[in-house]
Amino acid sequence: MDLYRMKTLIVDDEPIARRVLREELEVFPEIEIIGEAENGKQALERISELRPDLVFLDLQMPVMGGFEVVRNLLHGHLPVVVVVTAYDEHAIQAFEAGALDYLLKPVSGTRLKKAVERAQSLRNKPLEVANDVARIAAADSPSSATSRRVVGRSGNEYYLLGTDEILAFQAEGVVVWIITAKQRLLATQTLKVIEARLKEHQFQRVHRNAIVNVNHVRKMSALSSQRWMITLSNSQQIVVSKRQAHSIRTILHW
Repeated sequence: MDLYRMKTLIVDDEPIARRVLREELEVFPEIEIIGEAENGKQALERISELRPDLVFLDLQMPVMGGFEVVRNLLHGHLPVVVVVTAYDEHAIQAFEAGALDYLLKPVSGTRLKKAVERAQSLRNKPLEVANDVARIAAADSPSSATSRRVVGRSGNEYYLLGTDEILAFQAEGVVVWIITAKQRLLATQTLKVIEARLKEHQFQRVHRNAIVNVNHVRKMSALSSQRWMITLSNSQQIVVSKRQAHSIRTILHW
């Protein structure tokens, strides 16, 4: 059986750095280098055009840095991303905390081999790739709500959503829906896991089957002394359970 060669894009603003990485990668039979980009804007264009399997992405670049590139990989092709960085304490601590793959300049052959092997192990695993990209986006500023990315699925496509885009999460049996202004996407995690991940941000549990983004609550109507109806910014209505009625006070004083 023929070896599958991963289509690879190299992104770095320094020509010498791109050349050195290209030479290092050319020794791997499983790698096919299909292009280069010298800044983030060009990287997004090349990713859309060439649809690489793997991108080696420098963090520090003019025009658009690596983190911004990752944040813009929202509704398009999602490659495996390996971050390449000069010493950046903040970034490295974030990546290590999330067990993410990164390469420290100058790149060592051993680390590069491990990165290629890991990238190959993620082939044909779009959910894992999407979660990886989401964690890289979050590593830019782990304490910021805007840095969080939530993975949603529609058919065979995976989307990275910013928390501000999400109006609510709603469970129907074992299925959890992500509600946005324009569509519903399937969540890749349970409500319990989602609540734990976003508990320090603008999300509030209002029912055992629902979590809402309080920034998208437009109206609250009392149905009884212990029952409320929430209307979201897309006009969708969600009933607050008696058990979660206390959370209304939290929303009112947000």
